[in-house]
Amino acid sequence: MTTALITHPDCMNHVTPPGHPEQVARLEHITQALSGPAFQSLDRRDAPLCSDADILLCHPQSHIDRIVASQPQSGSFALDGDTHMSPGSVQAARRAVGGNISAVDAVLSGDIGNAFVACRPPGHHAEQETPMGFCLFGNAAIAARHAMERHGLQRVAIVDFDVHHGNGTQALLWDEARALFVSSHQNPLWPGTGLPHETGGHNNIHNIPLPPHSDGRLMRATYEAEVFPAVDSFKPELIIISAGFDAHMADPLAQLNWTTDDFVWLTKRICDLADVHSSGRVVSTLEGGYDLNALADSVAAHARVLMERAG
Repeated sequence: MTTALITHPDCMNHVTPPGHPEQVARLEHITQALSGPAFQSLDRRDAPLCSDADILLCHPQSHIDRIVASQPQSGSFALDGDTHMSPGSVQAARRAVGGNISAVDAVLSGDIGNAFVACRPPGHHAEQETPMGFCLFGNAAIAARHAMERHGLQRVAIVDFDVHHGNGTQALLWDEARALFVSSHQNPLWPGTGLPHETGGHNNIHNIPLPPHSDGRLMRATYEAEVFPAVDSFKPELIIISAGFDAHMADPLAQLNWTTDDFVWLTKRICDLADVHSSGRVVSTLEGGYDLNALADSVAAHARVLMERAG
């Protein structure tokens, strides 16, 4: 089987103000990085538009209505100090949700081995009725609920290695016993959530704070001691990765010192768990990563592992 790369040109039309770290150039660099001969075997697919019914798996209609109503006819509109919308933002956000849902469908049907969804805006900070942290809709959480509600899965794990805590995914899945959410993240750092005592309504949330200026050695030891045993015990039927690459030492928004090799190791070990419990079924979705060269290099390395493991 193959690895699907799911993206869409509409995701370039979500335009943030000049100097904003979550910029169109992120997807341009990723697209370029995945265009070389080593990536010719990727199954390249357009991310479809999602419906309101898809977003309603995690968000109320009032949230959808607010996002749609906030889209400007021109220029930029600030939902908060970090989160902006442009005339193409709703379409892009619907592609991001739709891309993740289509990835789940394709992986669970056996059409592909695994998938990387290269869409933006990202999603793991969007709470039930609060867009924030560059995010409008909870892409990974919606994909998980889609797998549970529409495919009947009883155990879906989300592993979030973005440098910022996935507060939105946590909030959206807090009371969902069928979902395991594990987040490693720098602490202290925005948004300030993700402490170990935040365990969810069914002990289904596991937060792994990492200190500033720590490196991949601590990350690897912590994942071996805490993250992988939790995922292994849960026995997921599908693993979703919230793949943020802003823990890289070059990233301007945080102070973890991971290298590209650390992302390779982490991807391989997550795929190992997927091989044991979920027939290798992995859907990885883009979250953060704001140094453009480090992002491109890390995504390419991440994708190479997914391609190797897809068989």
